[in-house]
Parts: sequence; C-alpha cells; structure tokens
Amino acid sequence: MANLTHLNDLGDAEMVDITSKEATARTATAEALVDLTPKVAKAISDKTLEKGDLFSTARIAGIQAAKRCSELIPLCHTIPISKISVKFEQDKSVLRIEVFCKSYFKTGVEMEALTAASVSALTIYDMCKGIDKGIVIGPVRLIEKTGGKSGTWRV
Repeated sequence: MANLTHLNDLGDAEMVDITSKEATARTATAEALVDLTPKVAKAISDKTLEKGDLFSTARIAGIQAAKRCSELIPLCHTIPISKISVKFEQDKSVLRIEVFCKSYFKTGVEMEALTAASVSALTIYDMCKGIDKGIVIGPVRLIEKTGGKSGTWRV
C-alpha cells in the first residue's frame, strides 16, 4: 500500500512538512465536464441567461476558488499562484472547463486546479439551474501536472 503522506505515525491527519523541500516550477491542468440539458445548451448558445454573463462569472469563480483552495481543503498548503487560466469549450450539450495553474513553490498546484474547475462547474450549474436542474457535473479530473520530485504526469 502506498504511504499516505498526510497521516502521522499514529494515523492522525496532519499537514505535510515541506520546509526542507526545494521550490521548483510547477503546473497543473484540470478539467470539469458539465452535461447540459437541451434547454440549457440553447440558452447558453443564445446568450439568454437571466443571471448575466455565464462565462465571465464562472471564470472569476474558478480563479477565486484556486486562490482560496487552502481555506477549503483542510490539509492544503497556501501556495503563491503565479498564473490561473480558465477556458470553456461547448460542444452541443457538453461544456468542458479547463483550468491551468502555475507556481514556483515547494508543493504542487493540482488541488488548486481541481478546485477551480469544480467551482467553475458549480457556478455554471447555479447560473443555469433556473432553466433546468437536470445539469450533470463530472467527471472532474487532473489532466497534467509538471514539476516537483515526481516530475511530469499526464492522463
């Protein structure tokens, strides 16, 4: 079984000590898929949502989520993020959200990218639920990470 780094010798959860780790350039790309109902997909395409600019709102929500990740995920470190981008692609009834995060630090930015993608998707749901609550979020997944001791990982 793999060693769980967030557990101490007694099995209690604790934040990993990264004091002696070397800072490196780190990136992470995550995605969230949102399955839209036909009514919601049409409203997005026609730009007739009553709550306003869907993509600008979801983009800002994702950026804010990445910046506040350590407040949401208990054992995450507070990371100085140097870049966050949130992009959207709609193909008929599927909306793909892609988030890229970059940092120069002692630990990775995977959780920040995943949190941003998740909150962007939740924002899409929130802004569209008045049209149809049948929207489905998921999967949310890491696509790529670079940097650190483990190097590059891709799906």
